[in-house]
Amino acid sequence: MPEWNDREIIQEFKTPGNEERAFNHLVTSYRERLYWHIRKIVIVHDDADDVLQNTMIKVWKSLAGFRAESGLYTWLYRIATNEALSFLKQKKKKAFASWVEADAQMSQNLVADPWFNGDEIQLKLQQAILKLPDKQRIVFNMKYFDHVKYKEMSEILGTSVGALKASYHHAVKKIETMLEDD
Repeated sequence: MPEWNDREIIQEFKTPGNEERAFNHLVTSYRERLYWHIRKIVIVHDDADDVLQNTMIKVWKSLAGFRAESGLYTWLYRIATNEALSFLKQKKKKAFASWVEADAQMSQNLVADPWFNGDEIQLKLQQAILKLPDKQRIVFNMKYFDHVKYKEMSEILGTSVGALKASYHHAVKKIETMLEDD
């Protein structure tokens, strides 16, 4: 399947009879990046797959109304982020677990994850990241690992650039402190 740019995907989707083909191009173009973005939030592979599926269902239902006020990438990441955060909130509520217990469980899941192939230093970094509040963790992951610019992140998360810079700074300081304490 030849790659299409975002504009072509949207145009094709809005052409009657081409919706499915255009959506397949969208999924092919963004599935992996969205999966890894979601995975950094929910940690567990199966959960990430579920959230990705929910994200794609929501995208399918909403794509016809996409107004292109932001980029397709930004819109998709906003949906994926919101779905992942909602999933975590529901999971923690269902488990009746405190936030600390839920974060400890996520850390244990990371250690047991067959997909995690990092060394001890990477494991300590990931465990420190998991101790951050959800929003700081997302900002840190997007900036540090995905190299998302603050302006794009602002559009995705609906937060000011200044607040994002502050969140990232606080996250870095917390991570440094946690790693120094180990």
